[in-house]
Amino acid sequence: MRGPRGLLRVYAPYAGNARPRVINFISIEPVANGKRGQSEMETGMESGRAGLELRTADSLEEATHPRDAANPSPGRIEKIDGHEALTFFIVPEPFRNGAQPVVQVILRRDRPHEVSLRVFAAKESAQMVSCVLSATMGNYARLRRLSLRDRIVEAKDLWPTFTPDSWGFAPWKTFQRDQLVPASGDLMVSASQNEADPAHAEYDPKVNGGWHYQGERVVQYWRARDARGTVARVNGRRTYWMSDAPIPGGIAFENFEMEAPFRAGQEFTFGVEPVRPEKTELGNVGAPTLGGPRP
Repeated sequence: MRGPRGLLRVYAPYAGNARPRVINFISIEPVANGKRGQSEMETGMESGRAGLELRTADSLEEATHPRDAANPSPGRIEKIDGHEALTFFIVPEPFRNGAQPVVQVILRRDRPHEVSLRVFAAKESAQMVSCVLSATMGNYARLRRLSLRDRIVEAKDLWPTFTPDSWGFAPWKTFQRDQLVPASGDLMVSASQNEADPAHAEYDPKVNGGWHYQGERVVQYWRARDARGTVARVNGRRTYWMSDAPIPGGIAFENFEMEAPFRAGQEFTFGVEPVRPEKTELGNVGAPTLGGPRP
């Protein structure tokens, strides 16, 4: 596939982003031995290529000998809470910090705007403190409003003065468990656009056409089972990745993630929900209902 290696691709054709356009990427970033790995940025110790190779398997048992990347797993159809779901396992190359996470992907028929990701550790893995799944391309949708338990914060207010690091990122901002939205035993955080019609923004001529947003307004969100130590995090940029082309409207979130202490089988759900006139924007004070009732 075209584009960076080592990332899960999230599509939202129902929101007007027709394939092959990706609405976001998810990076696998395990923390072990005092270091945080990055599946997109590392060079594979086995493949020798930039970005870790992602292989697949039909089951956790088969993940010890995943399929060649050119011959991916077809996955399995199973029932979850009475609904059909397609499941398969992603097995990255080993990380340089010794971590070897395995990520189960779950696509439920009754929740077509979500993907759930369960994290496990291979037997050979170094002990993981956590395994962060980070949505890495908030700038494409120009996500700027973060909805917390009792307030909405704007990117411009999080970074009133912009002092980027050497990669062009504003510093991380972290939000603790008691700031996240409770939702039927889960914790949730959502990021949305602040433009009425983001598909018709005015772009600087230097902005590559691939960054021109298409489709409807959306809310992107993470949800995870409530657990001690859970946090949400964002950072931001004023220019698009690997360029000096300015983002219309100024600083927007880039990475958007939840983190919790590692335990085998913990599940993080990422969703992309259109904001339509008949809907209330997600993530306002309270617990929104997403994709049907939560068991």
